Amino acid sequence: MIYSLRGKLILKETELAVIECAGVGYACRTTYSTLADLGESGSEAFLYTYLHVREDNVELFGFSTKQELNCFKMLLSVSGVGPKAALSVLSEVTSEKFALLVAGDDSKALTKVKGIGAKTAQRIVLELKDKIVKENGGIVAAAPRGTSNDKNSDVSEAFSALLVLGYTQSEIAPVLAKLDETLPASELIRQALRALAKKLS
Repeated sequence: MIYSLRGKLILKETELAVIECAGVGYACRTTYSTLADLGESGSEAFLYTYLHVREDNVELFGFSTKQELNCFKMLLSVSGVGPKAALSVLSEVTSEKFALLVAGDDSKALTKVKGIGAKTAQRIVLELKDKIVKENGGIVAAAPRGTSNDKNSDVSEAFSALLVLGYTQSEIAPVLAKLDETLPASELIRQALRALAKKLS
């Protein structure tokens, strides 16, 4: 499995970046956000990668952040959503905004993405919101203030969502601890993402 690539950016065009590593050019399908983060041709570039293998095709996908990569993987786990649709979603919205849409049950916003109909958008929100809770059910006990799924589920849900996006417990806990725990999960996530962006920039 190719975890990441670091090398010279030799080509950048719509939804494609080619990075040369040790004389080999790796073509990575990617999002508009990642393309915007990359420099000009000839500059050094780094991407987190995902290798998608099918019977008739092998494609490499690249992302500038772990958060975007994690969202891409989450989207692929939804039935009926392939790599092309996942890229379209993440080209239309950032990984942070995507998390907010899912947490806020806002499937209507996803229908604005080319190729995503109402049913698919609803399926994305329903399946990924459940996935966040299920995958991190054993971790949310480590949420700040001793919260659990029964006690202040909004804080636990926000904590879980941020974990799925790739942030660590040590990064999340102090940020959530400063927020008003009576806020809904979507608002906690929004404020936490804003604070984390400032803290980690």
